[in-house]
Amino acid sequence: MIILGLNYYFHDSTACIVKDGKLICAIEEERLNRDKHTQAFPELAIKKCLDIAGLRHSDIDHIAVSIKPQTHWFKKIVYILKNLKSFMPFFGHHLVNAYAKQRRFKLWYHKMYDNTEGPKVHFIEHHLTHVAGTFFVSPYKEAALLGLDGSGEWATTWLGHGIDNKVKQIGESFFPNSLGSFYETVTQFCGFIPNYDEGKTMGLAPMGDANVYKDQVEKLVRVNNKGEIKIDLSYFNYQYLIKNRYSEKFIKVFGKPRDPNGEFEENHINAAAAFQRVLEDKVLEMCKILYNKTKADYLVISGGVSLNSVMNGRIVRETPFKDVYVMPAAGDNGTAIGAVYYLYNGILNKPRNFVHSNPYLGTIYSNTEIKAIIDEAKVKSEYFEDICEKASSLLSEGKIIGWFQGAMEIGPRSLGSRSILANPAFPDMKDKINAEVKHREAYRPFAPSALVEFYKEYFDLEVEAPFMLKVCNVHKDKQNVIPAVTHVDGSARLQTVDGKFHPLYHGVIKKFAEKTGVPVVLNTSFNIQGEPVVESPKDALRCFYSTGLDALVMGNYVLQK
Repeated sequence: MIILGLNYYFHDSTACIVKDGKLICAIEEERLNRDKHTQAFPELAIKKCLDIAGLRHSDIDHIAVSIKPQTHWFKKIVYILKNLKSFMPFFGHHLVNAYAKQRRFKLWYHKMYDNTEGPKVHFIEHHLTHVAGTFFVSPYKEAALLGLDGSGEWATTWLGHGIDNKVKQIGESFFPNSLGSFYETVTQFCGFIPNYDEGKTMGLAPMGDANVYKDQVEKLVRVNNKGEIKIDLSYFNYQYLIKNRYSEKFIKVFGKPRDPNGEFEENHINAAAAFQRVLEDKVLEMCKILYNKTKADYLVISGGVSLNSVMNGRIVRETPFKDVYVMPAAGDNGTAIGAVYYLYNGILNKPRNFVHSNPYLGTIYSNTEIKAIIDEAKVKSEYFEDICEKASSLLSEGKIIGWFQGAMEIGPRSLGSRSILANPAFPDMKDKINAEVKHREAYRPFAPSALVEFYKEYFDLEVEAPFMLKVCNVHKDKQNVIPAVTHVDGSARLQTVDGKFHPLYHGVIKKFAEKTGVPVVLNTSFNIQGEPVVESPKDALRCFYSTGLDALVMGNYVLQK
């Protein structure tokens, strides 16, 4: 049985292929059309996935789509009748835009299957594709389930309990009561792009004092005994679907919003800190309610809010759950995968036979293909049989390298296939990468990748973090050893690297450890700010020659400036 999974309704359009329950490939459209967080229909990703899987359109048995547009329409109509101010934005977003999305899918479908019987199409409720779909590919036979995002069809949170192939709902919140929108508001207040730059808000938060505004922010959100949330909407405008998400009342309490090109004032930094802290606290409340209702040992969390790795770290440390599973593509990109598995395991009731522990599901380029592109560009390169030895030598010398190896990752974090690597022991390395390569805000930290065998020597984390989605503390005696990946508050967004999933990446860190005594490298995404992560050797060459990277390692070839 071959199933094509699609996400195209909101953002981060994605396609994936699952064959007999095994995830063969998954690719985000942005990597191919070069439009970050694209909402375009993933036609390029579909084609690429079929190429990787060696399939034709006629081989597809089912298509699973991560939205069920008619869901909660009664709730939507009631809301609009009570909030006529929202009518025109609502009409544009939920009717005009939704119609256009469906029409685009139908045009593609009819083009592919004209005059033939095409695969059966299944539209799956969005939060089920998030949390239930994630549960079905988790390593757990039983788990508490928590979905958190801005909104799906109309739901914003979904709490439940999963056992084997079954999921049971415990609680659900609906728009405009949304933790995602709550956090998007402070993101916009801090001068960032909402529903896009929430990672910047999370990175800014440790620079501020959460206690300055914590009491005021706590009053804006409450959690009931089902784990459902209620927002004091008088501080917000997002419920009207208009540009400014904060109201005048919000500004009176938290001060003047930051101009996107302006300086950060104390009120911006302290507001980021307070909203981050309250988000964490409220989600911890929800987790404790879930634990008390399920008594499950493990938690599965998904949705855009679950990309908040600081929050995830606190869940690991401060709740009774033994561990937390977060899919590498935990946002809407992962709903293409979730839609397939909710169909396969939840609807078709097929046995669970796959654990999504390997994020390397995208395109792969051979040495022959890489060399052909290098030659076409008329640039010099050297071939090294032991590429890990060469790359680790460059890193130990303090070089910043583009690392392009193996199958591309799925999700927003570069995990060692399309990464920029550097030596974390150099105190000025973070500033150097920001100034010469990434051109990012100075307060944003870079992440460490550590050998799974030795990470506990450096990081205070009892569980593994293969997808870089759990923030933990760096041991105090190691903070001066790896200063370039230690954030201002002593934390780090750790990736643990297991050789069975990416032998080359594990190999270069191991060789680096042999040379320096440090089993950790600095890892950041192979892109410049505002662009998607590189997908092809051409993308990598362009990024290499337009930034201050010292070297580019692609396959067994090395280019140096």
